[in-house]
Amino acid sequence: MYIYNVTINIENSAHDAWLHWMKTEHIPAMLDTRKFTKALMTKVQIEEEMGGTTYSVQYHTDSKATLEKYYAEDANTLRAQGKHFEGKFVAFRTELEIICEQ
Repeated sequence: MYIYNVTINIENSAHDAWLHWMKTEHIPAMLDTRKFTKALMTKVQIEEEMGGTTYSVQYHTDSKATLEKYYAEDANTLRAQGKHFEGKFVAFRTELEIICEQ
């Protein structure tokens, strides 16, 4: 199992609209690719010097191959859908391999 983790810091001026978009449009669109089995959105509990609010969204997938398929087939289109928030957030992405789950 793999987790595709996206950590995002969103400016306060765009926060409410962005959060609504994430919950009602973006995360459902990610799951609609059928490459992820679930998504978990969490709020990071630290104060950033740069301000804003930080979230982590973890998309669970069955394999590295499925994640690579997402990159090739869906990533550009889904990332482009957030264009209206451009300049209002910073994001970084990490891939996590699940070693043990208890």
